[in-house]
Amino acid sequence: MDASTTARLLRLIGVGMNGRLVVVGVQQVRDAAQRGKLKLAVIAPDASHNSLDKVVPMLRAKHIRTIEGPSASELGAAVGRESTAAVGVVDPQLAKGIRAIVESAPVEGHAADSIRVR
Repeated sequence: MDASTTARLLRLIGVGMNGRLVVVGVQQVRDAAQRGKLKLAVIAPDASHNSLDKVVPMLRAKHIRTIEGPSASELGAAVGRESTAAVGVVDPQLAKGIRAIVESAPVEGHAADSIRVR
């Protein structure tokens, strides 16, 4: 994912944070997934294995689409924290907008490996 796509993604997450349309942190994302409220999850690929092991299997089991993209520090900055391993989107329209940004991102060589949609 190129820098402009990452910036657009992080801005949308920030807007969602201001509107209380996202949940922040591994435990909050897990809780939203268990309640059936989670529409999309953005996971930091550089998060600790322990954090990823807590949330990724549940997201897969619940068939929740995940985006592996910005670093934990970038995700954290978008939501007003130092860093965060996971951000969950609970609003369907915001999730649709984020998916549209990611899917329309230019795919170029090695940069395509920096984001994965599952």
